Amino acid sequence: MIATILALLAEAAEETNDKADLYPHWEELVVGALAFAVLFFFMWKWVLPRLNTMLEERRTKIQGELEKAETTRKEADHLLADYRAQLADSKGEANRIIEEARVAADQVRADIQAAATEEAQATVLRAQEEIRVERDRVFSELRDQVGEIAVELAGRVVGESLDESAHARLIDDYIDEVTRGNAQN
Repeated sequence: MIATILALLAEAAEETNDKADLYPHWEELVVGALAFAVLFFFMWKWVLPRLNTMLEERRTKIQGELEKAETTRKEADHLLADYRAQLADSKGEANRIIEEARVAADQVRADIQAAATEEAQATVLRAQEEIRVERDRVFSELRDQVGEIAVELAGRVVGESLDESAHARLIDDYIDEVTRGNAQN
Protein backbone atom coordinates (compact mmCIF):
# COMPACT_ATOMS: atom_id res chain seq x y z
CA MET A 1 0.00 0.00 0.00
CA ILE A 2 2.74 2.44 0.81
CA ALA A 3 4.45 1.48 -2.39
CA THR A 4 1.39 2.35 -4.46
CA ILE A 5 1.06 5.74 -2.77
CA LEU A 6 4.72 6.51 -3.50
CA ALA A 7 4.29 5.49 -7.11
CA LEU A 8 1.27 7.78 -7.52
CA LEU A 9 3.15 10.69 -5.98
CA ALA A 10 6.08 10.15 -8.33
CA GLU A 11 3.77 10.24 -11.40
CA ALA A 12 2.07 13.42 -10.17
CA ALA A 13 5.45 15.09 -9.62
CA GLU A 14 6.53 14.32 -13.18
CA GLU A 15 3.40 15.90 -14.69
CA THR A 16 3.64 19.31 -12.81
CA ASN A 17 7.26 20.01 -13.30
CA ASP A 18 6.62 22.63 -15.97
CA LYS A 19 7.27 26.31 -14.87
CA ALA A 20 4.51 27.66 -17.01
CA ASP A 21 1.99 25.65 -15.07
CA LEU A 22 2.94 27.41 -11.81
CA TYR A 23 2.11 31.03 -12.87
CA PRO A 24 -1.33 32.24 -14.03
CA HIS A 25 -1.83 33.24 -17.64
CA TRP A 26 -2.27 36.97 -18.50
CA GLU A 27 -5.90 36.41 -19.50
CA GLU A 28 -6.65 35.03 -16.07
CA LEU A 29 -4.93 38.04 -14.46
CA VAL A 30 -7.01 40.52 -16.48
CA VAL A 31 -10.29 38.71 -15.69
CA GLY A 32 -9.30 38.52 -12.02
CA ALA A 33 -8.39 42.24 -11.98
CA LEU A 34 -11.70 43.19 -13.64
CA ALA A 35 -13.66 40.99 -11.23
CA PHE A 36 -11.79 42.55 -8.32
CA ALA A 37 -12.51 46.08 -9.65
CA VAL A 38 -16.24 45.31 -10.09
CA LEU A 39 -16.40 43.74 -6.65
CA PHE A 40 -14.45 46.66 -5.13
CA PHE A 41 -16.76 49.23 -6.82
CA PHE A 42 -19.87 47.32 -5.66
CA MET A 43 -18.50 47.15 -2.10
CA TRP A 44 -17.52 50.82 -2.15
CA LYS A 45 -20.81 52.08 -3.59
CA TRP A 46 -23.39 50.00 -1.70
CA VAL A 47 -21.95 47.79 1.01
CA LEU A 48 -19.58 50.20 2.81
CA PRO A 49 -22.16 53.03 3.12
CA ARG A 50 -24.73 50.61 4.50
CA LEU A 51 -22.14 49.13 6.81
CA ASN A 52 -21.14 52.66 7.98
CA THR A 53 -24.81 53.59 8.46
CA MET A 54 -25.43 50.43 10.44
CA LEU A 55 -22.32 51.03 12.57
CA GLU A 56 -23.34 54.68 13.16
CA GLU A 57 -26.85 53.59 14.20
CA ARG A 58 -25.37 51.03 16.54
CA ARG A 59 -22.97 53.63 17.99
CA THR A 60 -25.85 56.10 18.47
CA LYS A 61 -28.01 53.42 20.09
CA ILE A 62 -25.22 52.41 22.47
CA GLN A 63 -24.50 56.09 23.27
CA GLY A 64 -28.19 56.68 24.00
CA GLU A 65 -28.38 53.62 26.22
CA LEU A 66 -25.27 54.75 28.11
CA GLU A 67 -26.75 58.22 28.62
CA LYS A 68 -30.05 56.68 29.70
CA ALA A 69 -28.19 54.38 32.12
CA GLU A 70 -26.31 57.37 33.54
CA THR A 71 -29.57 59.30 33.97
CA THR A 72 -31.17 56.29 35.64
CA ARG A 73 -28.16 55.92 37.94
CA LYS A 74 -28.37 59.60 38.93
CA GLU A 75 -32.10 59.24 39.63
CA ALA A 76 -31.43 56.11 41.67
CA ASP A 77 -28.75 57.96 43.66
CA HIS A 78 -31.18 60.83 44.24
CA LEU A 79 -33.93 58.44 45.35
CA LEU A 80 -31.48 56.64 47.62
CA ALA A 81 -30.52 59.95 49.22
CA ASP A 82 -34.22 60.80 49.66
CA TYR A 83 -34.93 57.41 51.22
CA ARG A 84 -32.01 57.77 53.58
CA ALA A 85 -33.23 61.23 54.60
CA GLN A 86 -36.74 59.86 55.13
CA LEU A 87 -35.33 56.98 57.15
CA ALA A 88 -33.37 59.39 59.33
CA ASP A 89 -36.52 61.53 59.77
CA SER A 90 -38.51 58.41 60.62
CA LYS A 91 -35.96 57.36 63.21
CA GLY A 92 -36.05 60.85 64.72
CA GLU A 93 -39.85 60.82 64.74
CA ALA A 94 -39.87 57.35 66.33
CA ASN A 95 -37.45 58.52 69.03
CA ARG A 96 -39.60 61.61 69.65
CA ILE A 97 -42.76 59.48 69.95
CA ILE A 98 -41.00 57.07 72.31
CA GLU A 99 -39.80 59.97 74.45
CA GLU A 100 -43.29 61.49 74.51
CA ALA A 101 -44.73 58.11 75.52
CA ARG A 102 -42.11 57.81 78.25
CA VAL A 103 -42.94 61.29 79.57
CA ALA A 104 -46.68 60.53 79.39
CA ALA A 105 -46.14 57.24 81.25
CA ASP A 106 -44.11 59.04 83.93
CA GLN A 107 -46.88 61.62 84.26
CA VAL A 108 -49.57 58.94 84.50
CA ARG A 109 -47.53 57.07 87.09
CA ALA A 110 -47.06 60.28 89.10
CA ASP A 111 -50.80 61.05 88.82
CA ILE A 112 -51.72 57.53 89.95
CA GLN A 113 -49.29 57.74 92.86
CA ALA A 114 -50.65 61.15 93.86
CA ALA A 115 -54.24 59.91 93.62
CA ALA A 116 -53.38 56.80 95.64
CA THR A 117 -51.63 58.94 98.27
CA GLU A 118 -54.59 61.32 98.46
CA GLU A 119 -57.01 58.40 98.71
CA ALA A 120 -54.91 56.79 101.43
CA GLN A 121 -54.77 60.06 103.36
CA ALA A 122 -58.51 60.53 102.95
CA THR A 123 -59.09 56.97 104.15
CA VAL A 124 -56.83 57.54 107.15
CA LEU A 125 -58.62 60.81 107.96
CA ARG A 126 -62.03 59.12 107.65
CA ALA A 127 -60.85 56.29 109.88
CA GLN A 128 -59.47 58.74 112.43
CA GLU A 129 -62.72 60.70 112.35
CA GLU A 130 -64.74 57.51 112.78
CA ILE A 131 -62.47 56.48 115.63
CA ARG A 132 -62.85 59.90 117.27
CA VAL A 133 -66.65 59.84 116.86
CA GLU A 134 -66.82 56.28 118.21
CA ARG A 135 -64.53 57.18 121.10
CA ASP A 136 -66.66 60.21 121.92
CA ARG A 137 -69.82 58.11 121.75
CA VAL A 138 -68.30 55.39 123.93
CA PHE A 139 -66.90 58.01 126.25
CA SER A 140 -70.32 59.65 126.46
CA GLU A 141 -72.03 56.32 127.17
CA LEU A 142 -69.37 55.48 129.68
CA ARG A 143 -69.82 58.87 131.36
CA ASP A 144 -73.55 58.30 131.58
CA GLN A 145 -73.13 54.80 133.00
CA VAL A 146 -70.41 55.88 135.41
CA GLY A 147 -72.53 58.84 136.47
CA GLU A 148 -75.54 56.64 137.13
CA ILE A 149 -73.41 54.19 139.07
CA ALA A 150 -71.76 57.02 141.03
CA VAL A 151 -75.11 58.64 141.88
CA GLU A 152 -76.57 55.35 142.93
CA LEU A 153 -73.57 54.59 145.14
CA ALA A 154 -73.52 58.10 146.52
CA GLY A 155 -77.24 57.85 147.22
CA ARG A 156 -76.72 54.62 149.08
CA VAL A 157 -73.79 56.02 150.99
CA VAL A 158 -75.49 59.28 151.85
CA GLY A 159 -78.84 57.62 152.10
CA GLU A 160 -80.69 60.22 150.23
CA SER A 161 -81.37 61.07 146.67
CA LEU A 162 -79.43 63.83 145.00
CA ASP A 163 -81.05 66.44 142.87
CA GLU A 164 -80.37 66.73 139.17
CA SER A 165 -77.80 69.59 139.34
CA ALA A 166 -75.85 67.96 142.11
CA HIS A 167 -76.00 64.74 140.17
CA ALA A 168 -74.50 66.34 137.03
CA ARG A 169 -71.80 68.08 139.06
CA LEU A 170 -70.77 64.85 140.78
CA ILE A 171 -70.62 62.99 137.44
CA ASP A 172 -68.42 65.66 135.81
CA ASP A 173 -66.07 65.76 138.80
CA TYR A 174 -65.75 61.98 138.81
CA ILE A 175 -65.11 61.77 135.06
CA ASP A 176 -62.49 64.50 135.23
CA GLU A 177 -60.81 62.64 138.07
CA VAL A 178 -60.89 59.34 136.11
CA THR A 179 -59.61 61.04 132.96
CA ARG A 180 -56.70 62.63 134.86
CA GLY A 181 -55.87 59.28 136.37
CA ASN A 182 -55.86 57.55 132.95
CA ALA A 183 -53.80 60.35 131.40
CA GLN A 184 -51.14 59.95 134.09
CA ASN A 185 -50.93 56.18 133.53
